[in-house]
Amino acid sequence: MQKERFITSQLNKKEEPAEVTLRPQCFADFPGQERVKERLQILVQAATARAEPLGHLLLCGPPGLGKTTLATIIANTRGVQIKTTSGPVVERPADLAGLLTALNEGDVLFIDEIHRLPIAIEEYLYSAMEDFVIDIMLDQGAGARSVRLPVPRFTLIGATTRQGRISAPLRSRFNLSCRLDYYAAADLVRILHRSAGILGVKAEETGLFEVARRCRGTPRIANNLLRWVRDYAQVKNAGAITRELADAALKMLDIDETGLDEMDNRLLEAILFKFRGGPVGLKNLAVALGEEDDTIEDVYEPYLIQEGYLMRTPQGRVATPKAARRYGVPETPGQPDLL
Repeated sequence: MQKERFITSQLNKKEEPAEVTLRPQCFADFPGQERVKERLQILVQAATARAEPLGHLLLCGPPGLGKTTLATIIANTRGVQIKTTSGPVVERPADLAGLLTALNEGDVLFIDEIHRLPIAIEEYLYSAMEDFVIDIMLDQGAGARSVRLPVPRFTLIGATTRQGRISAPLRSRFNLSCRLDYYAAADLVRILHRSAGILGVKAEETGLFEVARRCRGTPRIANNLLRWVRDYAQVKNAGAITRELADAALKMLDIDETGLDEMDNRLLEAILFKFRGGPVGLKNLAVALGEEDDTIEDVYEPYLIQEGYLMRTPQGRVATPKAARRYGVPETPGQPDLL
């Protein structure tokens, strides 16, 4: 029998360890989210003093803010193992049973995008979270029988970008819920300083600040932009990353001085010029942009709303006066309150 041949990538072998090392491994290396960190540190210290497993945690917030990193830090601080999965991957009760029975006492099970767990799997989680047992049904029909499997006392850490989509029974079984918010530029500069040191990138403070203020308040985007600016500087035979070099590199990605990219500008321009400032429904806006409505709602709108360029109303999306001033839109009879 011929052995299977696997194609490996030398590039992936080099990049994956670098990606892992950019993640902080302790609370001291995790800038920002001070109130959330304080709560989690108290929780970990109290559980350690009592020699008990942590209570179940729910971390929610936009993508890229550090939910997975915090779960890893909690496990490292507690000195236990962490097993990671995601909601869509756990399709059958047997999948969940395999994950839970493989845990040791006090270990952490991290489920990313927990709001995408099937309802049937949620039902099995209830007894696992409260009583640390799981009931598995064997066979079907008249011969069906239930087998109760004990599981070690574990900690479930769930991460979600849509807390409202988690069912109320599951949400109520978490002992603590923490929401992560977008980062301030000062905290992002600290993150970029650490990442630049790990990647061996020479950068001035002004260059890092230029990246920090144009990354949507998101560390994941900040690190990705730092890599791009590094590559740009290398090809241009530049030395350290300066403000001017960072500005030129980011403009090549169509990221302007306010942090808006090409799709952000297209979205605002569509509302202002095609729909006279709004209101416009999400479906119409998606057709006008040639983009999925879920992508608009989850990826682009949160930052535009946070920055004051866009409003959601019962009638639809409306561009704000700040957006109108940005594009020099004059007051029109159809929108007397636009400016």
